[in-house]
Amino acid sequence: MRTHHWQKSSYSSEGNACLYISAPDNATIRLRESDEPDTILTTTPTALDALIRSTKAGRLDHLGTA
Repeated sequence: MRTHHWQKSSYSSEGNACLYISAPDNATIRLRESDEPDTILTTTPTALDALIRSTKAGRLDHLGTA
């Protein structure tokens, strides 16, 4: 099994709940949390960019309300 270079997010604090990212090629991005390192989310740069832009713009705020 190939190992990936994981980089910790600069927004993650010390301790638990750190976000790590790996980009093994130009078409794939992998994300994982420090408390669940075997659970990996795989996406594309385009989809991740759309998620980040939507989050910053507040278009997903309604998902956190009951």
